[in-house]
Amino acid sequence: MKFLLTWSSDPATRHEAYETFAKMSDDDDAADHPGVTLVGRWHDVAAGSGALICESDDLSAVQSWAYNWNGLLDLEIRAVLDDNECKAMLRNKLGLG
Repeated sequence: MKFLLTWSSDPATRHEAYETFAKMSDDDDAADHPGVTLVGRWHDVAAGSGALICESDDLSAVQSWAYNWNGLLDLEIRAVLDDNECKAMLRNKLGLG
């Protein structure tokens, strides 16, 4: 499954979150989300927010990753479909086979 995670930071903890993220090596980053494949991540540094797309068959692994950051960030997690998955589902539902 694919998930969209969005986050925002409180100005009081924003720089702590930036510093924590900036100090992470690629190995640290990978170890932060076992069982979850990062597809892409985008940051709006000025606003202290961002979004990422990830894939996992284990919602618990995605929630665990969010837990690692929820002391510094407010996070939302939503299951999402890509274009092909959405079209297939809609064609099935609409009988367009």
